[in-house]
Amino acid sequence: MMKEEIKIFFTALMFYTRIPCPRNIDHSPEYINKATRYFPLIGWIIGVISFAVFWLSSYLFDTNISVLLSLIAGVLLTGAFHEDGLADVFDGFGGGWTKAKILEIMKDSRVGAYGVIALIFLFCLKFFGLNNLLSKTGNFDYLLIALIFVTYHSLARLTAINIVFTSQYSREDETSKAKPIAKSHSYKEIVGAYVFGLIPLIVLCIIQWKFCFVIFPLTLLYFYSKRYFNKWIDGYTGDCLGAVEQIAECVCLLTFLALWKFM
Repeated sequence: MMKEEIKIFFTALMFYTRIPCPRNIDHSPEYINKATRYFPLIGWIIGVISFAVFWLSSYLFDTNISVLLSLIAGVLLTGAFHEDGLADVFDGFGGGWTKAKILEIMKDSRVGAYGVIALIFLFCLKFFGLNNLLSKTGNFDYLLIALIFVTYHSLARLTAINIVFTSQYSREDETSKAKPIAKSHSYKEIVGAYVFGLIPLIVLCIIQWKFCFVIFPLTLLYFYSKRYFNKWIDGYTGDCLGAVEQIAECVCLLTFLALWKFM
């Protein structure tokens, strides 16, 4: 059991990041399907490393550069996996008016105007949101900052994976990058995702309980995204999950920033 769980974890690490994994790990559809239970845990890893980059660079540069370097680290660690999905979704839904056309555009590897504009606004919101949020922590409380990094990454991934648990895969030809995670899930995947997705928030709420209100906008994002995708393409694709994950990161940061006014 333990060996299998370790293999499932490394499968998640290999599929969702560019972090090197043992050679015996492959893209087995069975293990990738089970690896969804560790998707929010991958957020812990990305959050910790991004925080480490921020912390170390803060000794050499000002907050602006340190925040930017932490965002770059996150992109490099995931290979822009989710950002690519966001760009494809905005291109597809911005330029297509039928399910077939939307899916066709999203499958195109080229990035259009809608995707470029979406990425610009995305990184602006992330940069200014994270920068302003960290400036309010006071004397750089690094434990609190580390929790913020881990929490917004894990919650964003939990929000995205909820769509997999409650919706169906859209493409009939099963050629999308989401094919391996488009199958049924057992309770282990759902429980695992929620445990790893919520633990950082629970710890953060011990420090300040008002952070728990971030659940409400994320829930609205989940329901709206699910409804929107079902309306236009009868389900989701891997690009849809990437888009929701990235938007959820922005929602987390902006909600934390707004809540800070009441702390």
